[in-house]
Amino acid sequence: MAMGGSGRGQQTSQINMTPMIDVLLVLIIIFMVITPLTPTGLRTLLPQPPPAEQQPPLRQEDIVITVGKDGAVFLNGERSDLARLPDRLAQVFHARGDAVIFVRGDKELEFRQIAEVIDIAKGAGLHRVALMTQ
Repeated sequence: MAMGGSGRGQQTSQINMTPMIDVLLVLIIIFMVITPLTPTGLRTLLPQPPPAEQQPPLRQEDIVITVGKDGAVFLNGERSDLARLPDRLAQVFHARGDAVIFVRGDKELEFRQIAEVIDIAKGAGLHRVALMTQ
């Protein structure tokens, strides 16, 4: 600050703006340097899923348990009771040697009905259970 005198003996103070402008210019330069530029990368095409009508059909060796609206259980399209399901699963998987099972359920079912089928599959020795969506 500069102190200047006026004609009547009073002192007036004035702010010296030059150092403040210098600091402001330095701050502007710093912010311009550290401001990230928009990254430019390679243009890529992401793989898109096929349309619903072109979904690949299930392989013949895939085992699918379907639980219907009324609670009916189907093992690869054959109706099965919940009581006989562990024995049927054990037979199918000992013959095929595959350890993956797919469970499909109607969207209006409660999950506890699906969880019951999953528990039966795990009890039959199958540890890889996949849920199918519609």
